[in-house]
Formats: sequence, structure tokens, C-alpha cells
Amino acid sequence: MDSTGVDMLPKEYGYVVIVVAISGFFNFWMAAQVGKARKKYKVALPAMYALESENENANLFNCVQRGHQNSLEWMPLFLTFMTLGGIKHPVISSVLGVVYIVSRYFYFKGYSTGDPKKRLSVGMYSFGALIGLILTAFSCGIKILIA
Repeated sequence: MDSTGVDMLPKEYGYVVIVVAISGFFNFWMAAQVGKARKKYKVALPAMYALESENENANLFNCVQRGHQNSLEWMPLFLTFMTLGGIKHPVISSVLGVVYIVSRYFYFKGYSTGDPKKRLSVGMYSFGALIGLILTAFSCGIKILIA
């Protein structure tokens, strides 16, 4: 018997852990894209955003930065609901997590074009995946309460 409590989780919870780890790599990748955009569009730290009055490429840089920033804003919810919902629904949560990450990739790439409207062509599915994860977490809570 595993003394860490991991033995209490379903074996398939390993998928949840892998998807959470992939989301970490995805975040590193987006941060690297922002770093590249800083060099390309000449936006030095500590400036979070470029000013249009000082940089003709401000919109392009700001869209890359905003795509990453928006993903960071949603990440705590994603990770929380992924982790909690996965306790009772590991496969469903993992599939929803992959849909979320892939959708966020397209959200980021669309935003990075400089036309923020392009973020939603495929990126909008991340919101559906997140709602699904919220429902799995809610279901997990109910199952714990009635067990």
C-alpha cells in the first residue's frame, strides 16, 4: 500500500497529471514566444505592453503579450477544475484538458497575428472545455458528498 495516498486515486488519474504537465510546457512555449516578440518588436522589460506612440509595432507585440497573459489569467481555473474533476472523471477530464490546451494554442496563434478576432476561430472551444471541466469538478464534489 502506498503511504502517500496516491493509491486512493484511480489509475487513470495519471492522464490528468500528464495533461497538467503538458499545460506547463505549453505555458513555457508561450512565454518564449513573448520573449521572441520582445526582441523582434524592440519592447524591453519591464514594459508589459508597448505604447503605440513609441512603437509602430505596438499592436503586434501587444497581441502576442495579451494572448499569453489571457492564458495565464485562465490557468488557475483550468488547473483547479482539471485536478478536481479528474479525481472521479480522469479520462473525461484528460480529454477536456487536451481540448482546452489545443484550443488555447489556436487562441494564442490567432491573437498573435495582430488581429484579436482571429483568436476565436478555434480558440473559442477552450471555453467549452473549461465548462466541461467545471462540471466534472462539480460532479466529483457531489459524488464525494453522497459516498
